[in-house]
Amino acid sequence: MVQGVNKNRDLELQLQYTNYKNGLQQIAQKIGDVEQEAEEHKLVLETLEPLPADRKCFRMINGVLVERTVKDVVPALKTNSEGLRKVLEDLVKQYNSKQVEMEKWKKKNNIQVVQQ
Repeated sequence: MVQGVNKNRDLELQLQYTNYKNGLQQIAQKIGDVEQEAEEHKLVLETLEPLPADRKCFRMINGVLVERTVKDVVPALKTNSEGLRKVLEDLVKQYNSKQVEMEKWKKKNNIQVVQQ
């Protein structure tokens, strides 16, 4: 009977560990996606800023390509870029707090990870 209880506890701890690792992996994936999108915004801004304000350019809005001028697009891009930076900061904070939470859980349950 004692072995059954220990086996269930071991399985439960293993499941919790897997959940923590998966959660961290998902957050890391989101961070990568947001970093890539922020880099794309930066590249477009660097390309558009030296251009004349009345030059036409195209912007994708909800899957529709619309014609705008540089002076219309640059402020929107800057706003989006700022928003992406804030989201990135929040995701990094979330990742770090989840990692600290996992480390506390590992210490509390005396978990030692064996790498193969």
